[in-house]
Amino acid sequence: MLKISGDALTKIDRSSPEYRDLLQGHARLAKKDVSLWGPGAEAEAATRLNWIDLPHTSRDLLPTLDALAAKHRDKTEIILCGMGGSSLGPEVIAATFLKELFVLDSTDPNYIQHALSKELSKTLVIVSSKSGTTIETASQRSILEQAFIRAKLDPRSHIVFVTDPGSSLDKDARHHGFSVINADPNVGGRFSVLSAFGLVPAALMNIDVSVLLDHAEDTKKEFLSNPELVCDIAFLLSHIAGQYISFTDAQSNMPGLSDWIEQLIAESTGKNGVGRLPVVVQNSKQLENDEVFKVSFAGSADLVVEANLSSQFIVWEWVTALIGFALKVDPFNQPNVTEAKDATSLLLSQWKGVKPSFDPDHIDGAVEIFGQGSNLKDSLDKLIKAMPRDGYLAIMSYLDRREDTRVAEIQKILLEKTNRPVTFGWGPRFLHSTGQFHKGGQPNGVFLQITGDSENDVEIPGQEFSLQTLIAAQALGDANALTSRKYSLLRLNLKKRPEGIASVLDAAKSL
Repeated sequence: MLKISGDALTKIDRSSPEYRDLLQGHARLAKKDVSLWGPGAEAEAATRLNWIDLPHTSRDLLPTLDALAAKHRDKTEIILCGMGGSSLGPEVIAATFLKELFVLDSTDPNYIQHALSKELSKTLVIVSSKSGTTIETASQRSILEQAFIRAKLDPRSHIVFVTDPGSSLDKDARHHGFSVINADPNVGGRFSVLSAFGLVPAALMNIDVSVLLDHAEDTKKEFLSNPELVCDIAFLLSHIAGQYISFTDAQSNMPGLSDWIEQLIAESTGKNGVGRLPVVVQNSKQLENDEVFKVSFAGSADLVVEANLSSQFIVWEWVTALIGFALKVDPFNQPNVTEAKDATSLLLSQWKGVKPSFDPDHIDGAVEIFGQGSNLKDSLDKLIKAMPRDGYLAIMSYLDRREDTRVAEIQKILLEKTNRPVTFGWGPRFLHSTGQFHKGGQPNGVFLQITGDSENDVEIPGQEFSLQTLIAAQALGDANALTSRKYSLLRLNLKKRPEGIASVLDAAKSL
C-alpha cells in the first residue's frame, strides 16, 4: 500500500501542462517507450528498461536462490563486494530486516581488514559487478580469494558471483568453477535492486524474496491503475522542488533507504548542468532552508512517502525515470563516473604502482592541509566563503566507515553553521553515486576531501599497486576532475586518524 502526504501536495496542479506531460510520460514509461528521454538517449534506454518488469520476471530466479541458500546454510558471515547499485540496495535490505551483512565497498586498507579478520571457514563472499571491470570489486575479489587460499580453503566453496551474462567476470568465474548467478543485462546498476544484484544477497540472508517481489508487484499495479500516486511525486520533485531535496530515514525502520535514493536520483539526474541533489540528513528539521524540499518516509515533511521497502524501490525507480523525462536528461547514463575512473587510471599509470609523497601547503597538528588557509579553522572558513550563494558543500571522506565513523559528525556541524545543503559521502563509494552530480549537475558546489594515512597496507594480487596507492589515486583523480572545472576544493589528510578527526571537528565547531 502506497500512501503520500505532506503540505506540498497543495502545490500540485494536475491541470497544468507540466502535469499532463508527466501523465503522458508515465503511460509511455509503462510501455517501455525508449524515445521518452529524447533521441540522444534512445540507444541507452533500449538496453536499460527491463527494471520495469523485475517485480514479475525476477520470480524466475526463485528456484536458483532457494538452492543457493540451502547450499550455503552453514555460512554465518556474509561479505558483499560491490559498488553503487550492487551494494546500496542489499545494504538497506539487510538493515531493514535486521540481518548481518558486511558491505565491502571501499578500497581503504583499514576497512578491508574487517573483512579479512572474519572466520573465513564460515564466510561466504558475494562478488557483484555488472560489467566485471569495476576496479574496487576486482581488487576486493583478488584479495579475498587469496585469503581463502592462504587459509587452505577452496575459494569455490566460499565465493558466489553475480554479474551480467557474457561479462568478463562471468567468463572468468565460470572458467574457474565458481557459482555464478546472472542478472538481466538490460537493467542498469542503480535500477537493479529487484534483480539478482539485490535478491541474491537477500536470499543468502534468509529473507523471503518472494514476499519482496509480491510487495513491489502489488504497488506497481496500484500506481499503474492510479498514475497520480507517482506523478504527484515526480511533479513535486521536478517542478516544485529546486536543486536540493533532503531525505531522512527517521522513524521509517528502513535505515539506508535515503542513501539508496541518493545514488538513484543524483546519478540519474545530475548531468547537463541540471539535476536534483539529495541531501541525506538525520531528520527533516535538520536543514531549515527554504531552498530545500524535504522528503521523509514517516512522520512529517513537505512530502511523506509511506510504503514497505520493496514498494519504495519500485516507486523511486519509476519517479526517477519521470524526473529525467521532466528535466530532459538521460537517467540511465553516467558519463562523469567514467571520467573519475579514467582520472584514477591515469594517476596509477603515472605513479607506476607507487604512491608518491605530497607536500602539504600547511600542517595543523595531525592534519595536512592541501589548499587555502594557514590552519584548519582558516581553511574551512575560506572554503565555506567560496561557496556560491545558491551552492552546496560536499564532504568526501576516504576513510574507514566502521572505525572512523565520527568524521561524519562534520556534516551536522556544517549544516548548522552554514544553513546550506551539506552532503557527506564515503569514498570511493560516492564516486558511483553523487560523484556524477558533482561534475555533471549544477556547477555550484565546493568540495572538502578528507583522506587518511594507514598504518598497514594490502597488496592486490595481480596488480602493481596496493590499496593505499589505489585509494590515493581515486581521491586525487577525482580532485583533478573537480579542480579542472575551477571548483573550490580543500583536502585534509589525517596523519593520525582519531586525532585528526577530532581536530577537524573542533575546527568546524569553532567557525
